[in-house]
Amino acid sequence: MLTLILIGLLGGLITAVSPCILPVLPVVFLAGGTGGKEDGVAPRPDPARAPPGASPTRDGAPSHLAVRTRPVEEVKRSGPRNHRPYAVVAGLVVSFAFFTLLGVTIISALGLPQDILRYIGLGLLVLIGLGLILPPVERLLEKPFARIPQRQVNKEGSAFALGLGLGLLYVPCAGPVLAAITVAGARGEISADIVVLTLAFAVGTALPLLVFALAGRRVAERVAAFRKRARGLRIVAGSLMIVLALGLAFDVTSAIQRALPDYTSGVQKKIEDSDTARQQLSGLYDDSNKELSRCQDGADELRSCGQAPPIEGIDSWINTPGNRPVDLKSLRGNVVLVDFWTYSCINCQRAVPHLKDWDRAYRDAGLRIIGVHSPEFAFEKKRGNVVSGARKLGVTWPVALDNDLATWSNYRNRFWPAKYLIDADGTVRYFKFGEGQYDQTEKMIRDLLRQANPTVALPAPTGRAMDDLTADRTPETYLSNLRIRGYVGTPLVDDTPTTYRFPNTPLPLNRLSLDGTWTAGYEHFTTGPDARLAFTYRARNANLVLAGTGKVTVLLDGRTTKTIDVSGSPTLYRLTDDKEPRTAGLELRLTPGLQVYSFTFG
Repeated sequence: MLTLILIGLLGGLITAVSPCILPVLPVVFLAGGTGGKEDGVAPRPDPARAPPGASPTRDGAPSHLAVRTRPVEEVKRSGPRNHRPYAVVAGLVVSFAFFTLLGVTIISALGLPQDILRYIGLGLLVLIGLGLILPPVERLLEKPFARIPQRQVNKEGSAFALGLGLGLLYVPCAGPVLAAITVAGARGEISADIVVLTLAFAVGTALPLLVFALAGRRVAERVAAFRKRARGLRIVAGSLMIVLALGLAFDVTSAIQRALPDYTSGVQKKIEDSDTARQQLSGLYDDSNKELSRCQDGADELRSCGQAPPIEGIDSWINTPGNRPVDLKSLRGNVVLVDFWTYSCINCQRAVPHLKDWDRAYRDAGLRIIGVHSPEFAFEKKRGNVVSGARKLGVTWPVALDNDLATWSNYRNRFWPAKYLIDADGTVRYFKFGEGQYDQTEKMIRDLLRQANPTVALPAPTGRAMDDLTADRTPETYLSNLRIRGYVGTPLVDDTPTTYRFPNTPLPLNRLSLDGTWTAGYEHFTTGPDARLAFTYRARNANLVLAGTGKVTVLLDGRTTKTIDVSGSPTLYRLTDDKEPRTAGLELRLTPGLQVYSFTFG
């Protein structure tokens, strides 16, 4: 449970500093600095609240309410603290967490439109903006909080309402953590683990936003220009909120977000898609289609990952004749790219130009693209919104509206966007999570098209020219009983210490073999007595991920070159290093108890 909390907390922290939340930052900053009253104005006494027997003063006010003459600065210091930053962020976290988990269930039970929450959020944002500009509107918004005894809490009512509205409009870049929460909420499968994960994610999201709101408050309190022009600042903040609402309503903010690089994707994948995170998050799903785990995200070769799961549980289709469904079986003989996406996801939007290029270049050669629109938020379920979003992005291939995330779950997906390549026989051969590696994905498309039709004439690649060294270099190789490739010698025995022997003939290029005692597991191979490994490779350098405690003696073409001391958790060790690519025979002699994970070549 603690590991799950930590994963959710870190996932929220990463999300809160990603490009996808930039539209709400100016509002959070300004909302934190706009107090409910003008700076430096003391409250007027209320004669009606005088206790029985209180004598009036010369100005007509009860004596117990007489206002002492004090400098304005003293009034400021003794006044109540501005708690608007906490109220805004609290409202955002409460509404985001609550409606992400239960929004779909509530909307479905009440028979409301799927995008009703988005409209409510936009309406609240406009009302709060008007409240900052027009004090009577703000007093109206604070009325629901008037029964709360603490006066200062009452004053922050509009700030909390603003947070509630922002939470309904908050569309963060989704990774595996938010994906797990979204899937559970969409399917109504809300367990204790999901609730804990959601709360941890919400807290992680709140911390950076709170820092930003507190910074806005500090600027407003410390900078004289802000204190003297508090009324003007409120008008500017209110106007900005109204402009933001209009920008969100007409999708103007997406163009700005698409132009920014996804600078958090690398960190997000390292944390949310780590082995530990996958183990924790996978426990929230069932064991169907486990064969897909044979493939690795963005692998540099085609693999057999099991039969492609069906596209099922679909609400409706667009971009097909008569909006009729597409059956994967009817596409046998073609190469199929299944793209999981959602129209408001900035990462997905940035990937669309590459899909358009591939569709245009390879459709006649047998490539078929199917978009599976798996919504992250309730408003993305509305067919009209998807149709409009697809039209704006230029998506012309068939799109399935996977509103219940049934196909998403079939493919054990964890990311927006995600691309799965299916060969002409209906087998998944490759997938890529998130953005990037477009040249690699295009190379896999071309390889599959050639496998389906060896005589096909393909146009030049749409992306950059392929790296000649990469094409000729020994590919990454895993020491895994399900993912190993190029192995020759004694047949592998799963999870049991076994004695192996090198073959009697020299190893061909890109082939490896074992000698001595080894235990072949799914994640790694473990060395036993007299363990040796031989590998013929081509590259500038060879590297190996090792864990445990022991030594590795490296021989290159029969000559000892170095001895490596291994200690600790899985770490990449450099075995060989040359200035130019070369073909060489590598032999490793390893002490017992080492875990051997994978070779990489540069």
